Amino acid sequence: MAIGVFDSGVGGLTVHRELTQRFPQRDFIYLADQAHAPYGGRGGEDIVELTKAGCERLFEAGASVVVLACNTASAIALRRLQQTWIPGLRERLGRPVNVLGIIVPTIEAATGLPWSFEAERPQEGEKIQAVDITGVFCTAATAISRVFEIEIDKRREDIAVFCEPCPGLAGLIELGAPVEELTVVVKDHVDALRRRIGRHPDKAILGCTHYEIIAELFAEALPAGTVLIEQPTAVADALDRYFARHPEYALGDGGRRDFLTTGQAGPQSDLIARFWGAPLTFDQA
Repeated sequence: MAIGVFDSGVGGLTVHRELTQRFPQRDFIYLADQAHAPYGGRGGEDIVELTKAGCERLFEAGASVVVLACNTASAIALRRLQQTWIPGLRERLGRPVNVLGIIVPTIEAATGLPWSFEAERPQEGEKIQAVDITGVFCTAATAISRVFEIEIDKRREDIAVFCEPCPGLAGLIELGAPVEELTVVVKDHVDALRRRIGRHPDKAILGCTHYEIIAELFAEALPAGTVLIEQPTAVADALDRYFARHPEYALGDGGRRDFLTTGQAGPQSDLIARFWGAPLTFDQA
């Protein structure tokens, strides 16, 4: 048994790395759906079916819990899978299994409030004294879902959220594009968000796990002191709490690390090797 981590490509490694540091004795299986990456420009039904297929492969490989280390899959597919697929899968497999996302922990980190909290609406004529701006850099599909705007507004009316879709950026990272090219693209999107809202955001969320691989480029493009909400840390914190509440999941205790891909097996790009700290090879799923 193991913890499964799923992403359309290499972006989920940012979450995987944090989880393996937090739970070093647990067994992990990472699956990158590189045959269909990136997900950000795909339609909703396509994303749901691809995410379901990836999760099924991980459960077949022995995962008890699958973490969708992909904001697009978490925004579009997670609720559908939890409500319509997981109950029947538990019966078929005869063991506890679940799929978890990464947006809920990110919303909790961005608002400082638990997911269960919902703010009271202000009275008519009542003004909010101050508003902080949070910028979200994400894929087109995540931006269309408006999940960050909706869920943060439910909890904090004093936070204004602006999403900046970054089409093509995840694909460039997946291909291991040169840092110089990535720097230009990141600066363009940071500047586009600044022009749209009239100033830079107070905080920023990298709403695609691929972007965490080049988090330092976003930090350099944003003004000094801009808070970057660290999604991998928020996810690891949430998973720690979840496992404490749910001891029924068998997670393995051999420290095994498997890396699988639906695409071409072999070593990943130099960009990924620099992020990982060593060459990394994926096996065929």
